[in-house]
Amino acid sequence: MQSLSPLDGRYAKQVDALRPFFSEEALMRARVEVEVKYFIALSNLDGVRELKRVSRAQEKALLGLLEKFNDRAYQRIKEIESVTKHDVKAVEYYLKEKGKKIQGLKDSLEFIHFGLTSEDVNNLAYGILINSAVKEVVLPVLQVAQGELKRMGSATKNIKLLSLTHGQPATPTTLGKEMMVFASRISRQLDQLKKFRMQGKLGGAVGNFGAHRAAYPNINWEGFRQRFVKSLGLIPLEFTTQINPHDDLAELSHLLSRINTIFLDCSRDLWMYIARGIFTQKVFKKEVGSSAMPHKVNPIDFENAEGNLGLSNALFGHFADKLPISRMQRDLSDSTVQRSIGVAFGYH
Repeated sequence: MQSLSPLDGRYAKQVDALRPFFSEEALMRARVEVEVKYFIALSNLDGVRELKRVSRAQEKALLGLLEKFNDRAYQRIKEIESVTKHDVKAVEYYLKEKGKKIQGLKDSLEFIHFGLTSEDVNNLAYGILINSAVKEVVLPVLQVAQGELKRMGSATKNIKLLSLTHGQPATPTTLGKEMMVFASRISRQLDQLKKFRMQGKLGGAVGNFGAHRAAYPNINWEGFRQRFVKSLGLIPLEFTTQINPHDDLAELSHLLSRINTIFLDCSRDLWMYIARGIFTQKVFKKEVGSSAMPHKVNPIDFENAEGNLGLSNALFGHFADKLPISRMQRDLSDSTVQRSIGVAFGYH
């Protein structure tokens, strides 16, 4: 394969469940979702005089663009982007192109993306995707891993073990208790992860609904923001610059980094238990444990976990340090960093 990242090569199968949330196609679809739902919500406001309320048939057709979004739709957006050199604008043009085919919608299409800046669309799209990824993939996988540690703890609760402190023989413990140490640590972090939700910014060019207020000063745009952002499953942000300040991503990065670190600690201890002969590894007849020493079975899964968790932590650490900082009302350095969010989750 010609992929630059092992996540799209060697480890492609292991991270396949994340593609619906962190591929570029997934991001484009989420942008379409935000733009379509914003347009529909805007049409339901009484004060936007020039915009006719979207009919049920039109709404069904618009939402159908989400349900039918596929590789062909993604490729069409990329074709438009090759001309515009702007991905969010390409989504807008794509929707206007599709909207012309929906009966009675042609005269309303200029209200797609009305008053929005790209970050209004992007931060909401990322929020939708990350919330879904955590709920549908990350949490279930972590719960299975934590459950396996609990099962091991219960199964080995009566197995005596010589503990080591400072690498030297210490007092006796049980293998089950040592497994439960990790299970309980993960449990506390999972309780926090279950409660976590991404935040959402909607406010135009510098966060104060400037264009919205200029066009329609009598509409309660703050109330509109509350309703719309909540409808996407996100927590509305009241005061922002042009961008979501990314404190939510920093919080999530710290949380996932702590989980990584606990599993890294667990991997190293399990590696040591194997080295001490407390655990043995299964031998599969046709598998090769070592290229030079056929009698060996190397603990590669734990060593790979250690390396990959370190990579994930490096990225999550950068997200937490970098993303909440932006010059004045914004600079663009956060945009390129956010495109690698899926990589951190992939190594997680």
